[in-house]
Amino acid sequence: MGRFSSIINTQTSVKQAHIEPQAEQSHPEAPALEPAKESVKSAPPISPPVKPKISTEKLKTRLRIHSMLLDDLDLSLLDQLNDDDLRRQIEQRVSEIIAQEKIKLNKDEIREFAAGIVDEMTGLGPLEPLLADDSISDILINTHKQLYVERGGELVLTDIQFADEEHLLRIINKIVAAVGRRVDESHPMADARLMDGSRVNVAVAPIAVDGPLMSIRKFSKNPFTLDKLVEFGAAPEDVARFLWAACKAKVTILISGGTGSGKTTLLNALSQAINHNERLITIEDAAELQLQQPHVARMETRPPNLEGSGEIRQRELVKNALRMRPDRVILGEVRGEEAFDMLQAMNTGHEGSLATLHANTPRDAVTRLEQMVGMGDMKISPEGVAGQIASAVGLIVQAVRLSDGQRKITSVTEVTGMEGKVVQMQEIFNFTRTGTGPNHAVIGEFRATGIRPRCFHEIVTRDLNISEAIFEPRVLPVGKISDQTIAELIP
Repeated sequence: MGRFSSIINTQTSVKQAHIEPQAEQSHPEAPALEPAKESVKSAPPISPPVKPKISTEKLKTRLRIHSMLLDDLDLSLLDQLNDDDLRRQIEQRVSEIIAQEKIKLNKDEIREFAAGIVDEMTGLGPLEPLLADDSISDILINTHKQLYVERGGELVLTDIQFADEEHLLRIINKIVAAVGRRVDESHPMADARLMDGSRVNVAVAPIAVDGPLMSIRKFSKNPFTLDKLVEFGAAPEDVARFLWAACKAKVTILISGGTGSGKTTLLNALSQAINHNERLITIEDAAELQLQQPHVARMETRPPNLEGSGEIRQRELVKNALRMRPDRVILGEVRGEEAFDMLQAMNTGHEGSLATLHANTPRDAVTRLEQMVGMGDMKISPEGVAGQIASAVGLIVQAVRLSDGQRKITSVTEVTGMEGKVVQMQEIFNFTRTGTGPNHAVIGEFRATGIRPRCFHEIVTRDLNISEAIFEPRVLPVGKISDQTIAELIP
């Protein structure tokens, strides 16, 4: 999901609260970022609605009725029904079974019970309400007894549980099997995705000591734009304009950051600047990019099969992508020896490519690239690797998840070349923390360093509407400063 969001009222974080889907009604869109400080001070604490916890006994009863339904119903006929008819059919049969079993439930409880069984039959059981809640960005399952969600940058423990370990494993196997992968004792870890593109990571025994572990990074139904990120305070409009213009001018951009810092969200937003006439090849471990261009070819890696063969790594996909006539190659994440092939592509006519990688600072990003090239056992000197990086990468954008849950672009750094054996860089914009507000909110300011980037010449020669004045040393205003969108300002 979009990772550059932060809660409006920081007081709303509650350590243990049941997750109620209706709570999102006051936030119809993605969670907003940091508001004016006055609203933080005056906002009263809000507790999310609490719903009675579903007992383990009730969950087991639901699963027992689910098994009875599978024996009774003709599944081939159910496949021909739409969702409303399916729910009516199941609700009717559930009412009959409840009457036979003499389970005391009223009409509303029967309807809720039937809805839960439909989720078990056609969806992911207890996860369905959480997946439908747009205010939730992460779902973290620590065994069948404990489930956390991230809402507005804060982790919250929910009352949702699975009936037992077998119930959770059944849901896990349904997810990984849908993308042709598997998880068991011989392959206890797996990356997968849901049908909507949400990213899933799974770990089971023997590496998961207390029980199965699963994390779900939810997929944003409405892709974030740079304008949205500006409104949320993730970056000033001047920084967003510069990045948009640099992407249109085919400057190669590397997005660096930690886990959950918003790298993929930012990559998706930047990709909207790419001309619709260009052919894009995307390469990912689990496909989750939301590119809006019409000419996109998507590829993802494949794990080994039962015999341990058939694995296809990112490196092979990068090599193959270069034979597919791409205008730009976009890597969801650089994490291994494919870094060398990516640099080769960027240096051989595929300028303007985009990629993400894990690093804490732009300098660390360069160091990690050097190390990843070394993982491929390439017979190339460290100076040669540094030279490849210096000529291939144009900008490094650092995304950070701050301690209060906000996501911000904290640095835009240009790679300028080599000096001796060292890759030279210069920072164009940065975010500096200046204090701490109520409820430990991070207070800071965006600044232009006063350095005019070398790639500005590429932007100017392409007749992109961006003023040199944005680089003058000053504190940059936060939020939208123009009534037009960035795409309208820099067509």
